[in-house]
Amino acid sequence: MLFFCYVLECADGTYYTGWSADPVRREHQHNAGNGSRYTRSRRPVKLVYVEEFPDKVSAMRREREIKALTRQEKQRLIRACSV
Repeated sequence: MLFFCYVLECADGTYYTGWSADPVRREHQHNAGNGSRYTRSRRPVKLVYVEEFPDKVSAMRREREIKALTRQEKQRLIRACSV
């Protein structure tokens, strides 16, 4: 089973990073208000970046790495590998 690390752009321009086995389904959950507390008040969100991993641990590790990036670094990452 594959896992993914993803970045959502929120309506207020902020970024949310997470992991999932199905990032498109997860985007829909966030937009329905069932994703996370952070995105609930910042809808709609848009999936702007996805990375694929062979296991959950790798996807979670990458999530932590991306969360540690500055906003500018996240923007460069998204521009380099857009969905």
